[in-house]
Amino acid sequence: MLKTRVAWILVATLAMAMAMGGGLALAESPEKEPAKAKTADPVIQNGSTVQLEYTLTDKDGKVLDTNKGQEPLTYTQGEGQIIPGLEKALKGLHAGDQKHVVIPPEEAYGPFKQEAVIEIPKERIPPDSQKVGTRLMARNQQGNGPPIPILVKEVKEKTIVLDANHPLAGMTLTFDVKIVSVAPTTAK
Repeated sequence: MLKTRVAWILVATLAMAMAMGGGLALAESPEKEPAKAKTADPVIQNGSTVQLEYTLTDKDGKVLDTNKGQEPLTYTQGEGQIIPGLEKALKGLHAGDQKHVVIPPEEAYGPFKQEAVIEIPKERIPPDSQKVGTRLMARNQQGNGPPIPILVKEVKEKTIVLDANHPLAGMTLTFDVKIVSVAPTTAK
């Protein structure tokens, strides 16, 4: 009887050890393979060329822009080609990753600046451009530097109100992004 009990304990211990060993091997295998495959894919880092699909919405969910069903947006990470908050949120992602990103105005197009809204005499604007919603290009007072896009915001009797803020200034923006491809950094 003692021999039977010892044999049974040995068999049970051996069976448990095999089951646990097999269970551990099964539990480890699925985790190791995707992690290895994922780390072998290029990751978005400074200098990477990234293609992405996006939908941009405002705080109320209204679609402001999208490229779904069109060519992906291509940019180089770290070169300031997209707004800072989005660039920061995409760092470290791989092709195929999707992300929902909410970006405050400070990391998007900045706060709305009342000082960027000016009122000028009507005669300084061509008559055919004196319509609300008309977009114009202006230069700084010295006449140099990059052109500044401005919007005719209001037409009054003797003056026109112009707004040099970006149309999305002061807005919290939401991006739903899918990374289409990531080309690794190339040495220059």
